Amino acid sequence: MALFQYRALQLNGGGVTEGQLEAGGRQEAFRQMEALGLKPITLAEKAGAPADKALVVGQGKKKSLSFQSKKVTPRELENFTRLLSSLLAAGVPLSRALVILYKEASAPAASAKWKEVHDAVIDGIPLAEAMGRSPETFPKVYVAMVEAGETGGFLDVVLAQIADFQAREKEMRSKVMTAMLYPMILLFLALCVLIFLLVFFIPRFQVVFAGFGGQLPLITQFIVGASHVIRAYGLFVAAGLFVVGYLIRNWFMSESGRRVWEGLILRSPVIGPLTGQFAMSRFCRMLGTLLGAGVPLVQGLNVARKSIGNQILVDAVSNSIERVKEGGQLGKSLGECRDLFAGSVLEMISVAEESGRLDQELVRLANTTEGDLDRQLKTAVAMAEPLLLFFIAGFIGTIFIGMVLPIFTMQDYIK
Repeated sequence: MALFQYRALQLNGGGVTEGQLEAGGRQEAFRQMEALGLKPITLAEKAGAPADKALVVGQGKKKSLSFQSKKVTPRELENFTRLLSSLLAAGVPLSRALVILYKEASAPAASAKWKEVHDAVIDGIPLAEAMGRSPETFPKVYVAMVEAGETGGFLDVVLAQIADFQAREKEMRSKVMTAMLYPMILLFLALCVLIFLLVFFIPRFQVVFAGFGGQLPLITQFIVGASHVIRAYGLFVAAGLFVVGYLIRNWFMSESGRRVWEGLILRSPVIGPLTGQFAMSRFCRMLGTLLGAGVPLVQGLNVARKSIGNQILVDAVSNSIERVKEGGQLGKSLGECRDLFAGSVLEMISVAEESGRLDQELVRLANTTEGDLDRQLKTAVAMAEPLLLFFIAGFIGTIFIGMVLPIFTMQDYIK
């Protein structure tokens, strides 16, 4: 259990309160605060980490370091999102809430970015458009959800959902990194041993074996060839790999490259179905929330499709929206998006559309899918560690076999 320091608004009109609570993680801490009738403003783990304390808003200005990062961190964005949601829910006007945020921001980069958003909003630009001007800070999905909140008039609710999503994503990333730490250390050590063998040991072993006039096995010849390339052209190989990696990265960041990458993700065995379910739950929740707020179906579809995140799936939904505009039913129009909607989901959407409770059913589908997705993600993370260890064992075992085989054949030449 970790100790968290919080600052929150009391829902009964009691103003701002501060305190501490124990929880197993940030998500559990947020749930405890909601049970106490508190709207969180800031939440920082008090486990003796100076970095966490520095992120608490409203605790006074901290001494700035000589080398501050110019990029807004995910934690700063999460704090900004949750605090903005709390202020709007308390009835604070948007412009005033943004002033509070940029004045109380602890990091100079965050303060400058929030002020930039504030200035754009003051000039009459919608909040989503102002955030969209800084894609390095506000992802496309973030901006799409803010746009949905502005359209439906429930911006505070959407911001709270975004903050919860960011917290869940952070916890999941932490679990993945924790599970992968031990295998990655082993992989690094294995690569160090491999480089040592290729550079120092194998050349001497090759000279000894060549003295007997024997022929190395094929796998050993491959290892010896790799050793020669690394010793003779190691720097050129490293520079070439760096250039190729840089070019591939730039290509994947382009429009065509991103579509190819997203297509590969959707076709992958484990990650593909998880990505589709995650996009579907986000789309259903956003559309259901918009419809419940009275937004027309076509307008809600145009906003909700931007929250999917995968451009290939966005294109598929866009084709369905055109059919809805022509008078078609939503369930049948979404039938071609099989990567996003299963047959059972389409049937439930069609029935809910006929009974007039489409908004409620979409939100229920999102809740059910998110629960299943959490369980599948936990299973995938649990399987990733042994699979990586198996890969490392097979990699090292191949090198070991390549070194041992010539030793057995060397006896024949000695005789």
